[in-house]
Parts: sequence; structure tokens; C-alpha cells
Amino acid sequence: MWNMKSMLLFVASIVAVILISMSMANADDKTITPKEFATTISEVPSKVGNFISNEVEKTKAYQTKVWSEAKTKWPWNQIFKGKDNE
Repeated sequence: MWNMKSMLLFVASIVAVILISMSMANADDKTITPKEFATTISEVPSKVGNFISNEVEKTKAYQTKVWSEAKTKWPWNQIFKGKDNE
């Protein structure tokens, strides 16, 4: 079942997993003071509001772009090409 090639591959993969997990396990020992925590919590509503307003603006810009492109590509524009569609 275990030949030399499969054993070496298994050992190499175990060593790689151990090295990767050791590099990922480095954590900063930063403590958060109650004042920093309160400041962070107090900033949450404005950050959420800014995020939502930015997403709404991006969505509006995307929809405007897509709808303007779609107006020229719809089949009825080809059918009624001679008529003024505006």
C-alpha cells in the first residue's frame, strides 16, 4: 500500500501544511481599550450609512449604463428603425 514515492509525498504534504499553518497562526497581541471600542461602535452607523449610499450610487450608475445600452439593442428598435422612438 505505501511505497516510497507515496510516503515521501505524504511527508512532504504534512510538512507543507504545518509550515503554512504556523505562518497563519501569527496573531498580534493588541489589546483594545474601552475607549477605542466605544469609538468604533459609535462610528458604525455612519459607516453603514456611507456604505449603503455608495452602493445605491454605484447601482444607479450601473443601471443607467446598462439601460442606455439596452435601448439600442432591443429588437423593436430594429423593427421600428424608421420611426422616432424618443
